[in-house]
Amino acid sequence: MSGMTSIPTLENDQSFGCYVAEPSGQAKAAIIVIQEIFGVNEGIRRKCDNWAKAGYITYAPDLFWRIQPGIELDPDVPEEMNEALGLIGKFDQDKGVRDIEAVIHAARAKLGEQAKVGCAGYCLGGRLAFMTAARTDISASVGYYAVGIDNLLRESHAIAHPVMLHIAGADHFVPPEQQKAIHEGLDDHPKVTLHDYPGLDHGFATEMGQRRNEEGAQLADQRTADFFAQQLA
Repeated sequence: MSGMTSIPTLENDQSFGCYVAEPSGQAKAAIIVIQEIFGVNEGIRRKCDNWAKAGYITYAPDLFWRIQPGIELDPDVPEEMNEALGLIGKFDQDKGVRDIEAVIHAARAKLGEQAKVGCAGYCLGGRLAFMTAARTDISASVGYYAVGIDNLLRESHAIAHPVMLHIAGADHFVPPEQQKAIHEGLDDHPKVTLHDYPGLDHGFATEMGQRRNEEGAQLADQRTADFFAQQLA
């Protein structure tokens, strides 16, 4: 079962939309899928549906709701890609992390206060997954081709629960010097695991569209599935 629901903010003074996909049986844990700059589009909803089939209740919050609720864009359409890039400067990332924290609370209200909650974020969502790991009590976090992690390394000391990052070796948004800084800053972190994908570009694990690399996507997704199976058990 899947559909949109409403999640209250941490301040409980507003609410925002969230796509929820529920498993057919008892959920073993919760996963929050954190959107790219394209909103909660079909690809993000498919990721939720896939996690639900694997037994997790899955949430994809509409993090752009303060800009405009319900944004859905296609990265393979140049005009929509440009529109998405224009949204980055309008988006308040700190408030976005607080909205993700609100979803953590909602998931635990449904499953029990001791329930495990993980997150998997993509692009902007990968950055937000790292920020969520540093700023909340989320149980486990995964970031795919996260942007700007090199500028967040100062927060890495606050990471208390396991984090996995998938790094696209030919990511045109994360050049080699930034990837080098990420490795230098995180290779020795006891809670962080980094996986490199040489030759693959940003967006390689998208569910659909021209950016997907099938072999790379399957490898990264299997690593993520194994990671969540261990950390969210």
